[in-house]
Amino acid sequence: MIILKNVALRRGTKVLLDNASVTLNPGEKVGLVGRNGAGKSSLFAVLNGSLHEDGGDVSIPSQWRMSQVAQDMPETAQTATEFVIEGDTTLLAAQREVAEAEAGEDYMRMAHAYTALNDAGAHDAPARAQALILGLGFSVAELQQPVNSFSGGWRMRLQLARALMCPSDLLLLDEPTNHLDLDALVWLEAWLKQYAGTMVVISHDREFLDAVTTVTLHVDNAKLVRYGGNYSKFEDMRAEQLVLQQAAQAKQQEKMAHLQKFIDRFKAKASKAKQAQSRVKALERMEKIAPVLADAEFQFEFKEPQSLPNSMLAMTGAVFGYPAPEGAPEDTPPTVIVRNVNRTVLAGQRIGILGANGQGKSTLVKTVAEALQAVGGEIIRGKGLNIGYFSQQELDVLRPEDDPLQHMFRLVRDTPAAMRPSANDCREQGLRNFLGTFNFSGDMVKQPVGSMSGGEKARLVLCMIVWQRPNLLLLDEPTNHLDLATREALSVALNEFEGSVMLVSHDRALLRAVCDEFWMVSRGGVSDFAGDLDDYQVYLLEEAKRRREEAAGKR
Repeated sequence: MIILKNVALRRGTKVLLDNASVTLNPGEKVGLVGRNGAGKSSLFAVLNGSLHEDGGDVSIPSQWRMSQVAQDMPETAQTATEFVIEGDTTLLAAQREVAEAEAGEDYMRMAHAYTALNDAGAHDAPARAQALILGLGFSVAELQQPVNSFSGGWRMRLQLARALMCPSDLLLLDEPTNHLDLDALVWLEAWLKQYAGTMVVISHDREFLDAVTTVTLHVDNAKLVRYGGNYSKFEDMRAEQLVLQQAAQAKQQEKMAHLQKFIDRFKAKASKAKQAQSRVKALERMEKIAPVLADAEFQFEFKEPQSLPNSMLAMTGAVFGYPAPEGAPEDTPPTVIVRNVNRTVLAGQRIGILGANGQGKSTLVKTVAEALQAVGGEIIRGKGLNIGYFSQQELDVLRPEDDPLQHMFRLVRDTPAAMRPSANDCREQGLRNFLGTFNFSGDMVKQPVGSMSGGEKARLVLCMIVWQRPNLLLLDEPTNHLDLATREALSVALNEFEGSVMLVSHDRALLRAVCDEFWMVSRGGVSDFAGDLDDYQVYLLEEAKRRREEAAGKR
């Protein structure tokens, strides 16, 4: 077992742990949670030996094999399959032993080495590696492609596959879902449920934590507090504690009343459709843990849109894809991903966009946002339509050398005068005040964006979208860099938003809480998805199984 006894841990002058103790038993699946900066990643560093405690004792069985996801971006011409196979350190050691025995012509050593190589699973290593790669969203054609041909996010998926390939007794996962689509996330959950060792995971995805953990370890006020149960059970117990601690605080009660108001409002709107019932359940959960939400450091809201055109937009025979690359011959056709889409988005609709990886979800949203042009058909936008667009690459659009205040000044300049707030809100003090509502205050408004964390950058993008008072929100994976508290703030804000929402996300808690209906992007088209997210997870697992069987048939 892992035993931490009276552990002290500091980073500079900041005390992260003070006389903290906890015991983790073999085979337990532990979710490590706490506010940003509480010390979660530093505790991981203690567990993997890269950081030493400043006091107390940390005991981990010496014979335990440890695996974790490497954070460096791999640069290698190895194929994806070869790269992941090398994650099996037991197999690599057996291969080296065979090579050394053969080089020394030591036949007794060779006999033992070949036995060890067989025991390490050399015969099925490629199949095991490829099952991991396919499960994490790669196609069969990509199994033999070089690692350095993939983008950064896909290389990090390969690092995750490599960590899962490694035989281990202790698996440490720090934000493993950050680069995953929902289909890969569902597959990963199924894999981790079968993992036999001890696991400690940091994640800001509540449904992922609920699915794979049985113990929650909360880093709170420099202590480690152990709770039996997954994240939702921890949250329930924490809510009860906060009620006892803070029942007399007027500010707490005010926030809880605010939450209750929007819960009542949207529960009354829900129909009997399965998607709407999922939303009712999500709102009931918010009602139950209102003290936890109200205790969060950060909350925000979308301003009332200046107008609500109905319809927001109408798609007739729309074709989505990418134009021919620059320099291609004139007759080169565009790449078509989704075709013949006939859809209308009405005022107040809340649409979750589902689809397995690579089916065209982001392409659809990009085209509606006019970041791409439709390849064919027609998209008619309602008069007064004002789109707020959060793309997966939105953080890259921020200028690293500029500070938040400079970003806001540029936003004022780029916004038509008729769509701006009052003159006072567009001056420096007004912009400073607005940034302050998103926790950018004091010196932070003059801090270069390039030096900020991913979560701070995402918060700035949300701040800029809210300032524009959109009536249609297009959100493509908005939670990738957000912690749990900010995700909850986003969920509350979206529920209070009076415009329309189109949401692509692998955060099922957000989808459940926000969306009343789902569109499925699949096999080159868009259709209604009649089920709820539980039905969708079954569909994704069946699709993953089909891909594995297809790969096995091609090997």
